[in-house]
Amino acid sequence: MMRSAYLLLACLGLVAAFTPAGCGRPAAALGLRAPAMSRVVPLPRIAKAPLMQAADAADSSAEVAAEPAAEEAAEEGGMMETVVTGSFFALWYLFNIGYNIYNKKALNALPIPYTMATLQLFVGIPYVAVLWATGLRKAPKLSVDNVKTLIPVSLGHLGTHIGAVVSLGAGAVSFTHIIKASEPVVSAALSFVLLGAVSSWQTYLTLLPIVGGVALASLKELSFTWVGFIAAMGSNLSSALRGILAKKTMGAGVGENMTEANLYAVLTILAFIAILPISLALESPAAVSACISKALASGLTPGYLWTQSILAGAFYYLYNEVAFLALGRVNPVTHAVGNTIKRVVIIVASVIAFKTPISGLGIIGSSIAIMGTLLYSLAKSKFG
Repeated sequence: MMRSAYLLLACLGLVAAFTPAGCGRPAAALGLRAPAMSRVVPLPRIAKAPLMQAADAADSSAEVAAEPAAEEAAEEGGMMETVVTGSFFALWYLFNIGYNIYNKKALNALPIPYTMATLQLFVGIPYVAVLWATGLRKAPKLSVDNVKTLIPVSLGHLGTHIGAVVSLGAGAVSFTHIIKASEPVVSAALSFVLLGAVSSWQTYLTLLPIVGGVALASLKELSFTWVGFIAAMGSNLSSALRGILAKKTMGAGVGENMTEANLYAVLTILAFIAILPISLALESPAAVSACISKALASGLTPGYLWTQSILAGAFYYLYNEVAFLALGRVNPVTHAVGNTIKRVVIIVASVIAFKTPISGLGIIGSSIAIMGTLLYSLAKSKFG
């Protein structure tokens, strides 16, 4: 609305600037008498010369030819945008599948989730540092106050990551993502408690299939573990808190050059700094060394351990960054559908990759929960 008002004022200013001083004022006000109207004598029409006719015909032909060309260019531009957006979504899904598979393999070999979470956060830092140092991406400019503002949000980011890694290490990938589908329920509850935000009844109604679906899937889930369940719910809680803290503290933006990709990079750096002492306290270097020795004694090679661990970290950073690029190009409805499809793709891919057994009730429950998540996103977008 304000932009439209500014545009209107600018247009009026331009009109005023190019209007003569006396334009629009009555003649009497300028001390002049309006001349009597004289009879207008129509002038004879002059026939166009052959050259003029040819020029007009050429202009008309050029205009006719230009219209399809402009339409074709616009069509090609729209098609290119669709291709680029589709490529981002494809990479988002691909990197996400890669992360979940390599992360699970790394955790199966080295059951040290806090150390693995720390390594995964670290792997993305050299990558983004090179982008900033070479000028391929503008480096963010942050004051001390800006960093203080971002710290609570980064802790929410950290909790989201730690909870997911611990859950993935304790149970099946498919089970973790079924529990993660209940995030809207946690988000709605915290938004009401902390912000006093009340959603529409249609939005609250869509929470029922999410809760029911997760309950059904967990009831007969063959890979159910309480550690996996609690850690996944902790990840949901941290993710919801991260969103709420971001709304409360970052409403007006923070720093310079803080694009979505740079914001994610800064949050990752702060999260790594925060998790490092936690990881060292919970999993000491001696414990990590003993775990590695046990893995090597079982027949695994150092190359395998490093490959799974580093690739898990690389895919973790890349899928999050590409997610920002993909979701920044679409509307909320497409965002919701994309998120739902992503979760289905990950569950199916992990079941195939790890041959995870799922009960019939688990399939029905997870389908209901995922559909409920989609309905929640659509209702939230339409009704609030």
